[in-house]
Amino acid sequence: MIHIVDYGMGNLRSVEKAFHKLGYPATVTNASAVIRSADAVVLPGVGAFGRAMEALQAKNLDTALRWHIERGKPFLGICLGLQLLFSQSEEFGNQQGLGIFPGKVVRFRGTRFERVDPRIPAELRIPHMGWNEVRKVKEPPLLAPTPDKSMFYFVHSYYPVPDDPSLVATLTDHGGYFCSSVWKDNVFACQFHPEKSGPAGLAVLEQFATPLYGPRRAVEKEEPWFQPRPQPPRPQPGW
Repeated sequence: MIHIVDYGMGNLRSVEKAFHKLGYPATVTNASAVIRSADAVVLPGVGAFGRAMEALQAKNLDTALRWHIERGKPFLGICLGLQLLFSQSEEFGNQQGLGIFPGKVVRFRGTRFERVDPRIPAELRIPHMGWNEVRKVKEPPLLAPTPDKSMFYFVHSYYPVPDDPSLVATLTDHGGYFCSSVWKDNVFACQFHPEKSGPAGLAVLEQFATPLYGPRRAVEKEEPWFQPRPQPPRPQPGW
């Protein structure tokens, strides 16, 4: 089962409905024990970085997420779910993240606006809101069926700067190029919203789910995009 993490901040139901539209089982949970036993986990989210970490820690979800990722199980982060993977964020002071990847989440340096003003160049508007082009730096499996420079939907004012540039999977231009997704082993996380990005976004979710449940459409898929790490044998009586 694909479990979508509920920590009180996020577009949970739209993500769940997108998986259901594709014919894959997915459910929302806020139980750390369920996250630990999940086949795959999706961490969506919108809102403040610090509040999100507090909400995760209050239910021990931060520990469960680290446990899930460290064991090589499939993980998908969306929007704030991407940012939380990093060491820290500058939002409202220095906030500590999950620390899966070294790096910092920083704010766009541009012009803040309360409504769309046509006199402000689009590349300077903050938050970065609407459709934008995603350019592949490497070929993450979840984006394999998606043509380079496809359009995805964004809503955010902050973005991650990984210490390790090899983590960067895609770049997007908003007054300069920023990291719009990362990929390493069993982890793929994106700043854009697949569940709001039409066919291109649904293709990402389908690539995430297919290795677990098989193809739900006529097109055959390639090899699974993740390789679970071998688990040590369970202790037996007398060990």
